[in-house]
Amino acid sequence: MNISFKKPIYFLALLLLVPKPAFAMHIMEGFLPAEWAVFWWLVTLPFLIIGLKKISNLIKDYSETKLLLGLSGAFAFVLSALKIPSVTGSCSHPTGVGLGTILFGPFVMSVLGSIVLLFQSLLLAHGGLTTLGANAFSMAVAGPFIAYGVFKGAQKIGLTFTFAVFLAASLADLGTYVITSIQLALAFPSEVGGIFASFVKFASVFAITQIPLAIVEGLLSVMVMNFLVKYNVNELKLLQVLNKTQEAK
Repeated sequence: MNISFKKPIYFLALLLLVPKPAFAMHIMEGFLPAEWAVFWWLVTLPFLIIGLKKISNLIKDYSETKLLLGLSGAFAFVLSALKIPSVTGSCSHPTGVGLGTILFGPFVMSVLGSIVLLFQSLLLAHGGLTTLGANAFSMAVAGPFIAYGVFKGAQKIGLTFTFAVFLAASLADLGTYVITSIQLALAFPSEVGGIFASFVKFASVFAITQIPLAIVEGLLSVMVMNFLVKYNVNELKLLQVLNKTQEAK
């Protein structure tokens, strides 16, 4: 192959795989000050401990749900590994945490999401080990709890199951980027305007691509959930994902 055809490929690979220091959804290795890196690790650890206990009980009581656990982790890994170039050298990506949260709850998804982030930092240079606590809190803790609250709230007010899944996945995605913007603003407040001005700067960079990505993630999550409702209804009943009306359909 002529070298002229290779150069665009190399450029695209570098654009997608090289970690971005401040404006990427996953905060890169060594970017956060040490005190903030430790702080987010300490905040995240209790959720992981509770999540590990829940996964242990889940596998012991409902071993048939192991495949769904694997699916939830794989879904989050694939979606959150898709870095889409944004403005000013930033990148955005889906998170994929909404689906697993609806199936297993936020604590279980905190563990799955953290494992996903660990492998991405080791294999894809996407994020880092010192910043894993911060990245895990935004995507694997805050995102799932947002998804869980939205899903339960949507069901309580009578929205359809499909729309509840869509809202949960979409808003969890948006919530993750908001939390990441807050984390960066706290660590790097602007000299003019302080934390709020810094937050506006970081959030505005993500918003252009993250809003449409959140919508796409919501639609993808609905598609996968509809597949599970059709072919894995027994597991969904065990996990109490479907209510009585949906079980009867």
